[in-house]
Parts: sequence; structure tokens; C-alpha cells
Amino acid sequence: MEVQHTKGYRVISDWLITKNYTPFLFQQNTWQHIINGESGLVNAPTGCGKTFSVFLGSLIDFINHHPDDYTTLNPQGLQLLWITPLRALAKDIGRAMEEVIRELGMNWKIGIRNGDTSTTERVNQKKQMPEVLIITPESLHLLLAQKGYAGIFSSLKIIAVDEWHELLGSKRGVQVELAICRIVGELESGVVSSEFRVQSSEPGKKTFDSQLMIHDMRLSIWGISATIGNLEEAKEVLLNPLLLLLPLLHSVEKGGCEDPKKSGVIVRAEMNKKIEVESIFPDEIEKYPWAGHLGIKLAHKIIPIIQKSKTTLIFINTRGMSETWYQTLLNICPELAGSIALHHGSIDRELRFWIEENLHSGNLKAVVCTASLDLGVDFRPVETVIQVGSPKGVARFLQRAGRSGHSPDAVSKIYFLPTHSLELIEAAALKAALKENLVESRSPMFLCYDVLLQYLNTIAISDGFLPEQIYKEVISTFCFRHLTKEAWLQILHFITEGGIALNQYDDFKKVEIDNGLYTIKSRKVAMRHRMHIGTIVSDAMMQVKFMSGGYIGVIEEYFISRLEPGDVFTLAGRNLEFVLIKDMTALVRKSSSKKSIVPSWTGGRMSLSANLGKKLREQLDESTVHGPQSTEELEVLKPLFDLQEHLSHIPKENELLIEQIETKDGFHLFVYPFEGRLVHEAMAAILAYRISRITPITFSFAMNDYGFELLSDRPIPVDDSTIYELFSPADLLNDIQRSVNSTEMAKRKFRDVAVIGGLIFQGMPGEKKKARHLQSSASLLFNVFNEYDPGNLLLRQSYQEVLDQQMEEVRLRDMLERIQQSKIVITFPKQLTPFCFPIKVDSMREDLSSEKLEDRVRKMHQELD
Repeated sequence: MEVQHTKGYRVISDWLITKNYTPFLFQQNTWQHIINGESGLVNAPTGCGKTFSVFLGSLIDFINHHPDDYTTLNPQGLQLLWITPLRALAKDIGRAMEEVIRELGMNWKIGIRNGDTSTTERVNQKKQMPEVLIITPESLHLLLAQKGYAGIFSSLKIIAVDEWHELLGSKRGVQVELAICRIVGELESGVVSSEFRVQSSEPGKKTFDSQLMIHDMRLSIWGISATIGNLEEAKEVLLNPLLLLLPLLHSVEKGGCEDPKKSGVIVRAEMNKKIEVESIFPDEIEKYPWAGHLGIKLAHKIIPIIQKSKTTLIFINTRGMSETWYQTLLNICPELAGSIALHHGSIDRELRFWIEENLHSGNLKAVVCTASLDLGVDFRPVETVIQVGSPKGVARFLQRAGRSGHSPDAVSKIYFLPTHSLELIEAAALKAALKENLVESRSPMFLCYDVLLQYLNTIAISDGFLPEQIYKEVISTFCFRHLTKEAWLQILHFITEGGIALNQYDDFKKVEIDNGLYTIKSRKVAMRHRMHIGTIVSDAMMQVKFMSGGYIGVIEEYFISRLEPGDVFTLAGRNLEFVLIKDMTALVRKSSSKKSIVPSWTGGRMSLSANLGKKLREQLDESTVHGPQSTEELEVLKPLFDLQEHLSHIPKENELLIEQIETKDGFHLFVYPFEGRLVHEAMAAILAYRISRITPITFSFAMNDYGFELLSDRPIPVDDSTIYELFSPADLLNDIQRSVNSTEMAKRKFRDVAVIGGLIFQGMPGEKKKARHLQSSASLLFNVFNEYDPGNLLLRQSYQEVLDQQMEEVRLRDMLERIQQSKIVITFPKQLTPFCFPIKVDSMREDLSSEKLEDRVRKMHQELD
């Protein structure tokens, strides 16, 4: 695309020259689309300047409209709304934007709005909005809860949604969709009313002045995304409200002759960022691997990597293991003290900020981190990234690799350190996936009634809403495009009367109708609602403080509840002795004890993605081929593969391996679909149910990302005559409901839905209700709906989320259909095999402490050897 050399373009080009920067073609193309008033999605690898593609485009557009006085203009109101998923991103993005504004001599102000923003700053923003506001989805909804919020957005020209691939497919993404549809809806009403203000020069004739319309009312929406598999759909989800609600605006801009529903553009950065993946190999391959055991043993191998790099990020999948790794690295190399830090979401905010600042300045040699540093923070000094354990997905690995060599021409170097031998197959699979650019898709969410309930209460608090207008806006979003009028009326009935089941309770009659306007007039209801705007529902968190008063961080309530006074645990890299709980705060003192408990955070075990599972099966197919075609990972694993082939079989890509083994524990059935933990958990329950229909038999389950185990005290009747029927996709939904306690799972899911939808009050700040109290309140409501309102939308949503998220029903069905086309190989090994050993160890974790587990595994190794 030929970029027009406008005044704004020349100003920005001259500034870039002074910085020795040359804009990339994709950045220039984005600038031109923004100048043209178009909307779209920018897709580029990490570290290639996605942020500047939209931010500088907004500056060029502003300068073009104010070519003579762009440096002297008084406050212009909000011009650019920048939505970001993480608070950690806001500060970094704001710093980069302020530098540009200062060097261009413009009067623009950059504001940040999130949970960390001070009350004083919020008051100042209310008096005078900055030209750029960087905001999280939750804080954006809090803005919508302010009286007269429409005035905030009246001057808005561009909405930018950063890291859209992270928000897509989550309820926070749905929040963004709803906020956009409201902002666009307000602008639409402004466009329609403008018709009668704008007069033609011909007497008695009214027309649009399209130039004035563009200047006053034009809005562009831009998503900024790293690579995902469904870019077109990602763009559609983001732009849907703009394209459906502002057809008049689009037709006016183009003189009324172009298609008003032009679908927006995708601007791709056609650059192949070089990524080098290097595996860290153990000195000796364990033929019987088990999860988590190998990683720490290899910690000494990363010390030279840290020492030769300016700065290294060490990504750990869970907070608990990040604490362990931080301590281990300090123990191995004490001279790292003061130059190594620990960063995860439960650490005190001030400490996290300090770490981020020192990463920028290059004062830190290494940071052990979790997903808290996954996204777009531009840490230029970072030379090297180390991934400990499987990243579970190609996109996540790509994102983390991009944190190093954070410029387009630099090589991104990432080391892969396995936590058990078999994870080296995943390293080979990741390399193959990166070559093919096989990146996961993020599926958008549909009909999240809980988020819609929260949203309606939010706008009812501020200026109220007219149902017909808001219904038109809501169905313009991708999430609610199939929202029926009947369901809409049910939701309105629920917020005003409590619905069918709760109409006797005043607490659920939150919204009043005044001359057709739906509003919340109760100050108590409004205050409670503002406190709980947000869609991330997690286990209750408890503050951790020293007895002397210093704040350390937060930890999940269920973990603290298991501690006895005197127990020592690790948080933020310190060993802490638990003293007591007071006012929902865990009070501790420093401990010199060498032994401590590492906290476990729920949700720590991610599941293997479908794409990575597919490449894993392909790599197993390759594992029997040794020579020039084989990867170094597969060559290193040759002793393990040889033993697996000797004792059982290595499944080809079009095979499913089943092992039947008898030990002193009973009769084991091991199945290896390589489809991820969640799918295996569901499949184990279904298979157990289907086998029990053949003969009465009970099982215990265990699973990992590669396969699952059924264990019984009786022989398991699985053979060639029944096997394909047992793995049939026929009647799958009914078998899911019969095989697992779907009602109990839905009841637990309903707790989250009820909290988001505002049915359950979580308590005042500092006095949060305990998780068990929330669950009992949710269970009561769940039972009431089940009995008196079985068609309740929130009830239906809970069951659907169990199917989609916990059972991964679509992926489960795809797996069963694949198995029907595959060869099923059943073997009868005389002992445990390298493939089944990690599953067997996982099944023992629940009953044994880590020390006892290690002793038990050592004995098992001796017996097998």
C-alpha cells in the first residue's frame, strides 16, 4: 500500500529518523488504514513493533486534522482508548507513549486506569480525561458505571485492544465486546441526531457534510495480536459491533456508495522472526521418567547460560515451582543474590514494579517468572529465555521465545529444559510446529449470561438503559448474536423481579423501571456491584504479612487453612513461619529453617493443546527412524524408546496404544491418546462407565497429558472384540452425563457463574466470604433453580461450561472419531513401561509427601531395573 505523505506522516517519519528507526511495511500500512478511517487487526510476532503500528497511526491522524497547531492545542478529551489485559503491561506501554509525546512536543497526556490507580489520579481523570487512557477490561466497565459516562467517549477516535489473542476466548474478552458495543451505540445515536444539525448551502435542503461527520464522529477499532490460528474470526469478534451498529457512519464517510458492512482489514507483518530452540539434555536419560523430578536436577546446567547472557527470563508453569526454582538457583550459585528476582502474580505489587523497572535498566541478571511476564512487556535487555517444562501449547512457547531478542532482526533464543525425559519429545514437537507455523486457535465464547447480567447492572447504575436500544447493541456482539428475544426478556425479568424462582426475595430485585428506563437507585446495591465488577473468579486469596507489619503477597485460602502454627512455607523467595490468621490475613515471621512447604496454587496444571498433541504423535512416529532425519531429542531418547519397544510398543501416528499390566496393586489398563489431561480425565470416566456396562467392576483413575490409567482389583474385559465400541463417539453426551457427576461439576461451576452474575455477594473488602460459604450459597441457589426454574439461563450455562471447558467435549469427540479410523494396538507387558511409569507415579502423588514419593519411586526403579 502506498502511504500518503501527509503532514502527520512527515512529522512521525522525521522523529523516527532522529531515533535511527525505519518503520516496517506493516506499520506504514496500518497508519494508512487508520488515516482512511478503517478498522482492523494487526498481526505481528512479539517484538516487532505492533504497539507503534497503532499508536503512531493515531498520532499521524491527529496531526493531519490539526496540521498547524497540534503542539499547542489545549486538552482535546479522550482520543485513544487502549485496552490491555494485564496491569503489568500498562506501565510499560505508558512509558513508551510518553517518550514519543514528549519528543514530538505535543500536549497529550497519557493516563492509566486499573486496580493500581490511586484515588487522586481517578479524580483528576474525571475532571479532565487524558488524550490516551490505558485501561483493563474491568476498569473500563467501572467507567461505564459512572454517571454521564457517554461524555467521556464523545471525542474518542480509536479503540485499540492490545494482546487481543489473550482476551479472545475468555469472559474478559466478552467484557470488551460489551463495552465496545455500548461505546459504539452511544456514537451511533450521536450520528443519527447529527443529520438535523448539518445543513446544505442550498435553501430548504438537508444533507450530511461528510467531512464534518468524519471529524466529529469517526471511530476506528484496532486489535493487536500475536499469531493465532483463527485471525479472521478474531477480527470479526472484535469489529462486529462497529460493523453492525454504524452502517450509517460508514456510508456517510464513503459518500453513501460503498458497502456499509465492510469487514475490516488484517495487517500482517510478513517477517519471519528467527527463533532458535535448544534443548538442555540430562547427562543420562532415565528410562523410567516421572513428572517434575528431572527439572531441578538440571538446574546447575542453566547457571552458565545465565552468566553468559545480559538478562535471562526463566519461565516456570506454576507459582509453586517458581518459588522452588528461585531458591534452588540461589543455593547452587549464591553469587546471584541481588541480581536474580522472582516474579509471579501473588507477589506484592510494589516488588513486581521494582523487578520490571530493573529488567528495563538491565540491573537484573535473571528473573524466575510465571505467565505474569508472558505478554507484551518490552524488556529489551533480555537476551535469553529458558522454558522449564512443557509450555503445553505452541502459541505460548512462541510468545515466551519472543521475549528474548526483542527486536525484529534479533534472533530469539529459547532453551527448553525438560522436567522429565519424555518432555524432550515435546521439544522436538515444538520445533516441528514452529517450522510449520502451526499455532493454536482461540475459540470465542458464546452466550455468557453471567457477564451480560453483570453488564446490565453496570449500565443501570450509571445513566440507566432502554431495553430495546441495549438489546440491539448486545446482539451486535459475536458472543450474543444468537441471543433470542425470549432469553432477553428472561434476563430483564431476572434483574427486575428475581425471575421465576427468586421473585419473593427483594435482594434479587435490583433494577427498577422508571418511565421505561431501567435503573438501579439503591446506593447499597450500586456500591456492592461496583466492588465486584470483573469476570476472573478464583479461589479466595489471603494476604500474608509479617507480625511487624510488612506486606509480602497473597496466597490461596485453601493452602493457608491446611497449615499449623509453626509450619514453614515459601513465598516471594522467603522462608516464612506461619503464626496465626487474623482478620483474613496470615501473619508470619521470618524462618531460618532449611525445609519449607512450597505453596500449591489451584489450576497449576495446564493441559496439552490439540496442535501440540498432534505434533507429539507425529514425533513418536519418527522415533523409530534413527539417522540424518531424526532430531537430536529423539536420538537422545533412543534408550528409552528401545526399552518401550522391547516391553510393549511405540504407537505410530495412526495407532492407539493400550497396555494391560498386572502388578501387586491390581490390574492396570493404560491408554495413550496424547490429547491432554482434561480430555484424558473425561475419557477415563467414560471408558470406566462403558466397561462397567459389560461387567460390574469399579476403577480408580490417573492421567497425565500423554495418557490415562484405569486400575481395578479384577481383570479388565478389554479385547479386540469390544475395543472399537468402547471408543465410539456414539451417544457421547449421554455417556458423559452418566459417567461423571455432571450435576456436582455444574454446581461448582455455578458458583463462578453466580458470583459474576451478581447473585452472590462476596463480602466487603478485607472481609471476603470464605470459599466454602460462597459454595454453600451457590449450592442453595442451584438447588432452588433445579427445582423451581429448570430452564434458568445461568443453570444451562453452568452445564454447558462443564462440557466445553472441563470435559472439552468437542475435542473429546474429535479424538474418538480419530481413533475409529486408527489401528488399536493392545499389548500385555510383564512390567511397567517407560510410557506408563509417569502416570503410575502421578497416581501416588495424592497419598504421599514429596519425600516419601521419591523414596517409593527409587524402590520402584530398583525393582524394574
